[in-house]
Amino acid sequence: MKNHDVARRYNLPLEVTFCRKCTISNQRPRITFDENGVCSACNFAEFKRRSIDWAARERELKELCDRHRKSDGSYDVIVPCSGGKDGGFVAHQLKFHYGMNPLTVTWAPLLPTEIGRQNLHRFIQAGFDNILGTPNGTATRRLTNLSFVHLGDPFQPFIYGQTNFPLRMAVQYGVSLIMYGENGEVEYGGDMKNAFRPTRDIQDHDKHYFSGLPPEFWLEHGVTQCDIAPFLPPKFDQIMKNKTEIHFLGYYKSWDPQENFYYCQENTGFTPNPERTEGTYSKYASLDDRIDGYHYYLAFIKFGIGRTTSDSAHEIRDDKITREEGVALVKKYDGEFPRKYYREFLEYCDITDDQFNAVIDSWRAEHLWKRENGAWRLRHAIYDEAGTSEGGGYMSHA
Repeated sequence: MKNHDVARRYNLPLEVTFCRKCTISNQRPRITFDENGVCSACNFAEFKRRSIDWAARERELKELCDRHRKSDGSYDVIVPCSGGKDGGFVAHQLKFHYGMNPLTVTWAPLLPTEIGRQNLHRFIQAGFDNILGTPNGTATRRLTNLSFVHLGDPFQPFIYGQTNFPLRMAVQYGVSLIMYGENGEVEYGGDMKNAFRPTRDIQDHDKHYFSGLPPEFWLEHGVTQCDIAPFLPPKFDQIMKNKTEIHFLGYYKSWDPQENFYYCQENTGFTPNPERTEGTYSKYASLDDRIDGYHYYLAFIKFGIGRTTSDSAHEIRDDKITREEGVALVKKYDGEFPRKYYREFLEYCDITDDQFNAVIDSWRAEHLWKRENGAWRLRHAIYDEAGTSEGGGYMSHA
C-alpha cells in the first residue's frame, strides 16, 4: 500500500517540539507555539483564568437566550448531544437554568456501545426531546472503510453527520440558534480565529472537520448521491435564510470537562465506563462508539498524539494534574492499541488483519516513526525529550 505524505498533507513541522506547560506537541494540526515554547491552547487557558469577566459573559448568554426564546412552545435552540457529559451539560443548563426549550439532536454512532445507549436513554428520561439521525448502514460501512484507507480516520463519516445533522434539523424546525459545548479549535489547540468570539462561521465547517474532501471524492469511490445525502449539510441559502447561528457555551461559561462529568452524573443520569478507556486513563469520555478507539489510535500513528496526550494536556490546563503527572500518564497509556472491539472493527470495515496493518503503516509519518528490532517506535516522546521513545509507552499493534 502506498505511504501517505502525512507531514505535507497536514502541514506538519518536521522538527518535533513539546509545549513547556502541557503534553501536546507541535504535530497537532493548526496548533501554534509562542516564543517561550508554550502552545496556543495553554495560552488561551491562561487568558481565560486571568482576563475573562465571567459574570459579563453570562449576561451575554442571557441576552442571547432572550433574543431566541419563543413563546409558542416551539423549540428555540438546537443542542447536539449523544447523552454524554458535555452535550448533557449544555442542554441541562439551557433548559433548567436559562429557561430555553431545546431540541437535542443525536447522530447515531457507527457501532454503538451498551453504555452509550443507556446514557442517551437516561438523558432523554431526564426531561429532553431528542431526534436520533441514523443513516443507511450499508452506506455508512462503505464510507467508514474509505475513510480508514484514504484519510487514516474511520470516524470521518460520523464527523460529517455529527456536524451537519444539527444544521439540517435547525433548518427543518426553523430554529436559528445551535449551541455546542466548547470550541475545540481554541480549547485544544488549533485555528484561533474564533478564540475571542462566541460563534463559528458556517464556512469554517469544511476547514476544521472534513479534511478538505469534497462530496465528489465519495462519488468517485462508488458511493451514490443518495448514500451521501444524509451526511451533508442543507443548502447554504437555506442556512442563511434560517439565520442560523452556531454558538459555544464554553465562551459564556468556563468549560471544564471533569466538572461537566460530575454535573451530569447528578442531573442527567450519566454513567461512566466501569473500566478505564483504552488508550487513556479516564472512564467518562467518548463512550458511545466501539469505533472511537481507532480514531484516536490513528491520531497517534499520524501525529504521535494519542488519547492520553490529548486528555492530559487539557487536564493540565484545568489544573487537575501537573505536567509531571501528565508525562507519566502519556508514558504509561498513550498509543495503547484498542483491542476490545478489534474484531468487530475489522468486520464492520470488511477488512483483514493484514489489510488493517498495511493501512496503519501507510499513515506513519516518517519524521515521527522508526523501525527497530522488528517494532515501530516513536522518534520523539515527551517522556524522553532527548529524541527516542525507548523504555516506555505503547508502540504499534504490528
